[in-house]
Amino acid sequence: MPIFMDRHDVSETVTAEHIARLHQEDLKIQEQFGCRGLTYWFDEKRKTAFCLIEAPDEEAIRKMHNHAHGQVPHRVIEVDPGIVDSFLGRIEDPAKTQDTELNIINDPGFRIIMVAEVSRSSLTKNDHTRFVSFLHDFNKAALRVLQGYGGKPVKEGGYLFLVSFKSSSGAVRAAFDIRAAFKDFTKELNRDGVFLKIGLSAGSPVTDKKLLFQDAVKLAERICKIVKGDIIVSGEVKELYGHESPDPLEGAGIVSLSHADEEFLTLLMDYTESVWSDTNFKVDDFSKPLGYSKSGLYRKLVSLTGRSPNAFIRDYRLQEALALLNKNNGNISAIAFETGFTSPSYFSKCFQKKYGHQPSDYLSERVC
Repeated sequence: MPIFMDRHDVSETVTAEHIARLHQEDLKIQEQFGCRGLTYWFDEKRKTAFCLIEAPDEEAIRKMHNHAHGQVPHRVIEVDPGIVDSFLGRIEDPAKTQDTELNIINDPGFRIIMVAEVSRSSLTKNDHTRFVSFLHDFNKAALRVLQGYGGKPVKEGGYLFLVSFKSSSGAVRAAFDIRAAFKDFTKELNRDGVFLKIGLSAGSPVTDKKLLFQDAVKLAERICKIVKGDIIVSGEVKELYGHESPDPLEGAGIVSLSHADEEFLTLLMDYTESVWSDTNFKVDDFSKPLGYSKSGLYRKLVSLTGRSPNAFIRDYRLQEALALLNKNNGNISAIAFETGFTSPSYFSKCFQKKYGHQPSDYLSERVC
């Protein structure tokens, strides 16, 4: 049977004991509805509860909850139990910590999400074998760091890490140590043109999206991808870190976003993702949907990303083109037009300038 996670938005008067009792009421009658309650999480600060349930469908879950106690969920999504375990660390009730009737679980389900990505400024074939070996060794070192701070890898290997943390201070310190390890590796190899960026966000497992932690993961991916800096943290991570740690969140390469910055980036990326492949799209079209003047948009984009609007959309298109080339998806001309370039020759020129390789050579050699 499929497994679902639901979200209950509860009133200010609801406590962890209330949620534990509701969970027990579900377990008493679950078989009547073909369900099996696996476990739950309760975020007392944000007044949200999340239940993990094996069930024939979403309607069975709603009926079970309604019959057991009347607390019908506000949102239900289907989930992969392996992904749940990777993000949250369990898919069943933990053993009782006290000899009491209720097993009150002290876990809000709220997590800090880290996205760490290694990139290169050049895609030349020289020393590719050594670079792959470097990635393998660095990834092993990064995993040791993550384990030391309670980080649970959701996705690992190659150029990218996706990691879940319970503690914001643990996530931030892990980011510092991973960056330090990366610098040691690159210094030892005397390697230029290799970069590490880390984005940190925070969120609940179920929002209004279809996937687990979708909002938090998307924000971490976006700030890692486009904001200038080595380690970029969301406004919520910064606030949580301030509550958990006496040490200031500052230093070279550390960028803390404001909530206004995040709203701008969300608007920017949502709009970019809807228009980037249109060859008729003009950079001047950016400003109006985002609520900025042309000069205001230029200043805001440069301050956050270090790139002008022209450079931003060009680099975005090149990244998408590179992904298509890695899939060996179509010929050069088709990829050029599919990714919004006005001609294959202009696409090849931009690709050569950014990656040091003609796309045709890259497609034939597959250097990465």
